[in-house]
Amino acid sequence: MYIDWRAVSPDTFFTLIGASRNLSNPFGIYWVWGSRWIRMKVAVHMLRLSLLTLAAALALFAASPDFSRALKLYSRTDYERSLELLLSLPSKNGEVYGLIGRNYYMLGNYKKATDHLVKATAAEPGSSEFWMWLGRAWGRRAETSSVFTAPGFAGKSREAFETAVRLDPGNAEAMNDLFEYYLQAPGFLGGGLDKASSLAARIARRDKVEGYWAQARLAEKRKEYGQAEQQLRSAAELAPQQIGRVIDLAKFLARRGRIEESEQAFEQAARISPNHPKLLYERAELYIREKRNMATARALLERYLKSDLTPDDPPRSQAERLLKEAAGG
Repeated sequence: MYIDWRAVSPDTFFTLIGASRNLSNPFGIYWVWGSRWIRMKVAVHMLRLSLLTLAAALALFAASPDFSRALKLYSRTDYERSLELLLSLPSKNGEVYGLIGRNYYMLGNYKKATDHLVKATAAEPGSSEFWMWLGRAWGRRAETSSVFTAPGFAGKSREAFETAVRLDPGNAEAMNDLFEYYLQAPGFLGGGLDKASSLAARIARRDKVEGYWAQARLAEKRKEYGQAEQQLRSAAELAPQQIGRVIDLAKFLARRGRIEESEQAFEQAARISPNHPKLLYERAELYIREKRNMATARALLERYLKSDLTPDDPPRSQAERLLKEAAGG
């Protein structure tokens, strides 16, 4: 077969070069570039076999007993044992690096979290999930670092969140994270209410309840407290069984100094799910931050630490620090 190179795109050229490297088969493809002939052996059946072998190997790797056990341990918030298994794996791909990074994040080691999540995004640059977690880890490093290094970490956090949203506009968590960044960060770090407002509109188109929450956050930032309260109440009315919506309202009312109404909202949340970890933690944290109801806060945290937690809940180490603070330690 003779093919005129001038009729073939460069992408096709390099794809075939890569495919033919270290391969052989009896069928040859000849290229002509002007008057120069280049013979390239492209093993079509060998290439297909290689791809099938690679796919099988990746599936086998992802389903390896150690990785599966590590994933289950992570889901049960046993981050240290999950990490131990993952670090012992002889070879690591993007999924392994990603789970290692998430474990370190949950354990509060944000430096190692970013190191491994960077490797995860390098291995799988198209993963919105990995970029989202990398953004979170850079954000934590910004929060816990010096004034000299924090701006650089914050910028990396924004870039990671923006990449996550660009790769998957349906990634609701990434979009909410980016919204919070735009809302809180100053303009010189890439934040701003104009960007937050634009993203809030996108959130509302995707999810009406989340849209109310985003508009409430914007209104509160602008000190439009009546509008913020109205949006939070609309979210709670539209999703009456979502305990988080009622907790959002309770916390807002507490910030406005309306303690009795805040307590009523917390009681409403308790009627929905009295032992929900989010309710136990958020209510205790609010009491401790406002330095009131400390005995109740301690009791709530003790119940929280005995709960069956998931990675969506604050880590036990965080609750233990709060408990120590509540005890005056």
